[in-house]
Amino acid sequence: MRIGILSHCTIDEIRVSGNKYTLAGGPALYCGLAARRFGFDVSLYTKFGPDFSHLDVFKKNKILLNDALSEKPTTKFVLDIKGTERTLWLHNVCDQIPYEKINADGVLVSPVFDEVSQSDFASIQKDSEMVFLDPQGFLRRADTEKKIFYEKTNLVLTNVSVIKADPEEAHHLTGLQGLDAALALHKKVKHVLYTNKRDVSMFYKNKMYSITLPNMEIYDTVGVGDIFTSTFCCTLLKEKDALWALSFAGGAAQAALESKEVGIDKVPPRGATETNGAYFYNTLKFKDV
Repeated sequence: MRIGILSHCTIDEIRVSGNKYTLAGGPALYCGLAARRFGFDVSLYTKFGPDFSHLDVFKKNKILLNDALSEKPTTKFVLDIKGTERTLWLHNVCDQIPYEKINADGVLVSPVFDEVSQSDFASIQKDSEMVFLDPQGFLRRADTEKKIFYEKTNLVLTNVSVIKADPEEAHHLTGLQGLDAALALHKKVKHVLYTNKRDVSMFYKNKMYSITLPNMEIYDTVGVGDIFTSTFCCTLLKEKDALWALSFAGGAAQAALESKEVGIDKVPPRGATETNGAYFYNTLKFKDV
C-alpha cells in the first residue's frame, strides 16, 4: 500500500533540559518514517533547500521524493521544550509545495507553515479517496519576533476522513472550547483524533473512545504527534478498523516517548508499537456523545 504525504522537511533547533540539538525534522520525515515501519510505500511531496543535509535518510528508507529541492533555505524552527509544553520560533520558510494529483491509497496533509495553499488542499480533497489532516500549518502565524501563534482559520473539510487536533487547534478551527470544539469537528469529519497531552480521544460514529498514555518523564516531544498521526492513518488504511488504529497510534506515541531519543531517532520499531497497541486496545474506554 502507498501513502502520499504533503509537508515540509524542516531543520529544528531543539532546546531541552539545558541541551541544544540541530536536527532534521518535520512531519515529512516523522510521518514518512513511521509509515515505512508499517511497510507502506511513501510518496513524499515536500520542499527543502541546499542546506538540508539528510538526503541519506530518504535513500536508506526508500522514501520517494517528488521535485523536492528548492533554491530557498529549508524551513527552520527553534523549539524550546519544557515537559509537554513548547514554544516555537520560525527562522526560514521554504517554497510552497506545488500540487499534483497523487496516486496513493491515502493522502496525509500535514503542513508546518504555509507550504500547502487552501486551494490546493481543496483539490486534494476532490482528487483523493482518503484524506488525513493535521491542520497546524494552516493555523500558524508568526509575530514580529517570529514567535509562532495560532489564528482562527476557516478550513473546508468536506472530504476529510481523519483530522487530528489538540484543544488549541480545535478552538481555532471552530471558535468553540474543549469537547464542544471536537464535537463540532465530528459533525464534518468521520474520525476526529483529539489529543490533550496524555489524554487521547477519537470521536467516531457518535462515540468518544479514549486512551491515556502513561505518566512518564518526558524529554523530547517533537514529532510524537506526527508519529501518532501516521501510525493511525496506516493502520486504518490497512486494517479498516478505527479502534485498532487508535490503539496502535497510542502505542507508537508511547514507544517514541519511552525511547528517550531526540529527533527522528525516536520513531519506534513496529514491534514496540504493536506491543503497546495491544495493551491500549484492551483498555479502551468509550461513551456516547
